Amino acid sequence: GVVGDTPPWLSDDDLQKMRLLAGGRVVSKTRIPAHGQVLRVGLRAVGDAEGDTLPASPEGDCWDGRCGLIKRRGDLYEVLAFHLDRVLGLNRSLPAVARRFTSHLLPYSYTDGSLRPIIWWAPDLRHLEDANNDQNSCTLGWLQYQEMLRPRGLTLAVGDSPCSSIPRGEWSRLALFDFLLQVHDRLDRYCCGFQPDPSEPCMEEMLHEKCRNPAELVLVHILVRRSAPSRLVFIDNAGRPQHPEEKLNFRLLQGIDSFPAVAVATLRSGRLQSLLLESLRMDRELWESQGGAEGLRPLLRTIDRRARVLLRYIQERNLTVFEDSPH
Repeated sequence: GVVGDTPPWLSDDDLQKMRLLAGGRVVSKTRIPAHGQVLRVGLRAVGDAEGDTLPASPEGDCWDGRCGLIKRRGDLYEVLAFHLDRVLGLNRSLPAVARRFTSHLLPYSYTDGSLRPIIWWAPDLRHLEDANNDQNSCTLGWLQYQEMLRPRGLTLAVGDSPCSSIPRGEWSRLALFDFLLQVHDRLDRYCCGFQPDPSEPCMEEMLHEKCRNPAELVLVHILVRRSAPSRLVFIDNAGRPQHPEEKLNFRLLQGIDSFPAVAVATLRSGRLQSLLLESLRMDRELWESQGGAEGLRPLLRTIDRRARVLLRYIQERNLTVFEDSPH
């Protein structure tokens, strides 16, 4: 459940969604095509009398914002990623909590007592019609992306590109977030920025070989909501808690010359670990399963060390910070 005094970086809307995810009754389930180990479930909030009288309709529930995506046990790190996103004031990730499921509607592997992350389902994510590319709102190649990042790089050619509605500050937020979590999937799914182990998906799927030809490289999971087409939505944020420090992927930062001021100030404050603990304490299931502050410490230290590496990177290159424009 969701407990305790609320930290200021979690909005009322966040808390409402976290409560629904942590305590809502499962009323329907849907498989997501081509995503084997993920289930979308319809949820009814406790005490939702009106909801109890309505028949469960997966599509209707999801359009009303009452659905969550149950992911694999190994994706629990997504819950930490959500809290990191809020602590840093990025506000681009969807609410996520850890939960044990007991519903008879779910397959046994989901109700065996293990903890799984459940992420709020945004009903209006924009997906491309192309079945092979449904995890993007717009198609963007690596070279096009680097061109878009260049100061005054908005030449006509770029201005017409499908992702041109996304301002440069969004890519800065994404790069900072992905560097701290070492999420390679979005900006570098080919692992061009580090030497991958043979077991990495980018090696098994023969993607790494494409690094020799940058024109073939594309970004994935570049998503926006129809209700806010100029704001990126960060999904699949499990990242790499164990990614070795000597192999940090700096390619994720390539082309970025300015970072969000609030996030950088938080990293500089030296309080990142304590702020994350304060936030994670709100998720009782996660907190207790990880052994509280003591158990979470190693994960948080890893992120803190990456934060210091990032701050050094910003300093050595004299990169700037930008203030958030009010929405």
